[in-house]
Amino acid sequence: MKSSRGLASAFISLVTVVGLLAALPPLGTVNGGFSARFIAYLLLALLSSGLKVTLPGVTGTLSVSFLFILAGMVELGPFQTLALGIGSALVQIYWRAKKRPAVYQVLFNLAAIAIALRFAEAAFNSSIAAALGGSLPVRLLLATTAYFIGNTVPIAGAISITEKRSLARVWRECYFWAFPYYILGATLVCFLHWVNQNLGWEFSILAMPVAWVVYRSYRLYIGRLETEKERVELEKERVELEKTHVEEINALHIRTIETLALAIEAKDQTTHGHLRRVQRYALAIGTEMGLAEAELNALRAAALLHDIGKLAIPEHIITKPGKLTPQEFEKMKIHPVVGAEILERVNFPYPVAPIVRAHHDRWDGNGYPLGLAGEEIPLGARILSAVDCLDALASDRPYRRALPLDEAMAVVQGQSGKGYDPQVVEILGRRYRQLEEEAISLNTAAAKLSVDARIERGKAPAAGFESAAVAEHRDDFRSQIAAAGREAQYTRELLSELGNSLGMSDMLSALSSRLTQLIPCDSIAVYESKDDLLRAVYVDGRDRMLFSSLQIPLGEGLSGWVAKFGMPVLNGNPSVEPGYLNDSTKFSVLRSALSVPLAGLEGTVGVLTLYRADADAFAPDHLRILSGMSSKIGLSFENALRYRALEASATTDYLTGLNNTRALFERLNHEISRCERQGEPLTIMVCDLDRFKEVNDRFGHNAGNRVLQAFAKGLARIGRDYDVTARFGGDEFVLVLLGMKTDAVGEKILALSTLASEVSRMVCGEDIISASVGVASFPKDGHSADALLEEADRRMYASKRRGNRSRQVLQETEEDAVQIH
Repeated sequence: MKSSRGLASAFISLVTVVGLLAALPPLGTVNGGFSARFIAYLLLALLSSGLKVTLPGVTGTLSVSFLFILAGMVELGPFQTLALGIGSALVQIYWRAKKRPAVYQVLFNLAAIAIALRFAEAAFNSSIAAALGGSLPVRLLLATTAYFIGNTVPIAGAISITEKRSLARVWRECYFWAFPYYILGATLVCFLHWVNQNLGWEFSILAMPVAWVVYRSYRLYIGRLETEKERVELEKERVELEKTHVEEINALHIRTIETLALAIEAKDQTTHGHLRRVQRYALAIGTEMGLAEAELNALRAAALLHDIGKLAIPEHIITKPGKLTPQEFEKMKIHPVVGAEILERVNFPYPVAPIVRAHHDRWDGNGYPLGLAGEEIPLGARILSAVDCLDALASDRPYRRALPLDEAMAVVQGQSGKGYDPQVVEILGRRYRQLEEEAISLNTAAAKLSVDARIERGKAPAAGFESAAVAEHRDDFRSQIAAAGREAQYTRELLSELGNSLGMSDMLSALSSRLTQLIPCDSIAVYESKDDLLRAVYVDGRDRMLFSSLQIPLGEGLSGWVAKFGMPVLNGNPSVEPGYLNDSTKFSVLRSALSVPLAGLEGTVGVLTLYRADADAFAPDHLRILSGMSSKIGLSFENALRYRALEASATTDYLTGLNNTRALFERLNHEISRCERQGEPLTIMVCDLDRFKEVNDRFGHNAGNRVLQAFAKGLARIGRDYDVTARFGGDEFVLVLLGMKTDAVGEKILALSTLASEVSRMVCGEDIISASVGVASFPKDGHSADALLEEADRRMYASKRRGNRSRQVLQETEEDAVQIH
């Protein structure tokens, strides 16, 4: 932008200088001086300058004064003609100007007139004119052409440089249309010259009406140009609006599909990447197989929406981490029908619903819901079913972990000619690695729906039906009677021990030892449900360290699903427990799980899960046994949780959650004994919140409570994990610092003072509270909890009275109590 402006300024300056040079030298002798004829022509030129029209596409104007300038060239001398041109140019510039022009603009226009007149004079008297016969019409034609070019090209050049447009285009669009009027003007000048020669120059005054006629023709022509331009602009705007409308409709269409796809994902708990990959794969295969544009559009939408019918499937079936029961699979089989019915109401301009309805039909005719076979199945559905299977196998599912992509492709190829179209599988087998790389780089009033329909066709789902373990051979009735007797005995003993146990550890130990006699397992885990998470409170057996560290969100994994829906799972896949397997684990040691919810009086309080290394290791009898006693286990577990909470409350300050005085003395005596045996130091800090009573008086006791709670939270941030923090009563706190060196005590005191100020500003909005701190150390200042606390408390009150500043505190830490304001 700066370079174009600089170039335009240089061009304008050059034209201005050349114009001045063209005007300053005498163009000839003053022929006739300021004669009556000259004055008449000057007045006519000035008047005609006011008859100007605005040029299309630029801010310049054009007047009919050129008629009298050309006449002056014939009737007057060069000096008088230059005066006509400059005078008429000044009137044209300033008369009814919408904006006052700058000085450089005025000079530039005057220079262009001078240059044009010099060109016109040269052409009028040129040898070319003489060679062509030297008649007035020939000379005037050449002069008019030169004048037109010299007057318009410099202005067009300035516009071209400023707007970075082609000079030829600017000149052609803005000025060339007026050239015929100049030729007409030259013709009128020839006629005027003949009249002057025969009737006298005074007849020239009557040429003014002719100038007005030319001006009106100017106006009409410009008006037609503007009308045509407006019509073209309106047509362009209409076309643009129609184009924008079509794009908005298409965008709305796509957003609608995306929104529906998100609804499917929310229901099915799949990832958006799954649908995008399926779409990418399906479109690539469809293109290679020669699908028409409408069929590709249908496949594009169906890839995103093929599972929309799952909105009619209960969530606990869709998210079940174990295999489906036959009844659950019957419900699952309606989703292609419901999905097609939903999409038929969208009224797509291409056949989406048939693809969705048939995407679970198999090549061999054993699919559902229609039982179509071979090429009876729409090609889009055949493509979609194979691609969907590949990506589903290569993705994590609630009932199993993902397979490596190559293994998933091998499974699909094994179903070629059985479940899937061989041609589709062949193309997919050639291109799946390339398509996967491309997908990764992309990152890539309605009628009642058939939710109660019964689909007669279809085999077991890919995950199979929920199955029982192969039980031991029990044809011998005596074995069955003995087993029932053992079950009853073990159940009575288990329930009896649960009823006699209050402690969490005792209750869960008894549960584990008795339950494993009834239901063999390799690992047992009891999870507590709290704050939307499951945390293991008891784990025994294989992988117990892994299970102990799990924190399972409700609804996720196997145990999280059981906790959320309150329903058991038989022979689920343990590998789906969040955090159980990491990326470095190639296979799961445990392959089946039996999980039941533990319900208390206030709802689900936990989950009991048994794990086995064998697949489908648990039998329906195992589920029956565990479900029968789960309510008793749940109540016992809830009682144990309450008992644990009561034990915690006995040693916890109710307001701050810190240790109370009782817990402080227990921990402090224990740590003193340990430090005495191991010869380690121990430091005690007693911290008092100064002016805390003023907070209660001014802001109320609720504000005081918030101060104490915020200060307690800050202590947890300041202290180390193994330090002991306690509320000693009122606004006093105690820190037991294990193994802390003397030179680090000052930093801890400064942190307490800073914390007090932060809490004061946060709760009260001003600095009211400060911290007074007293320090005592073992064994220097005492050998018992009472002695150490008494000494630290004495020093704290002594320093409070002296009112030492923070610098004095850091210097006297080892000698006496400290106060920091």
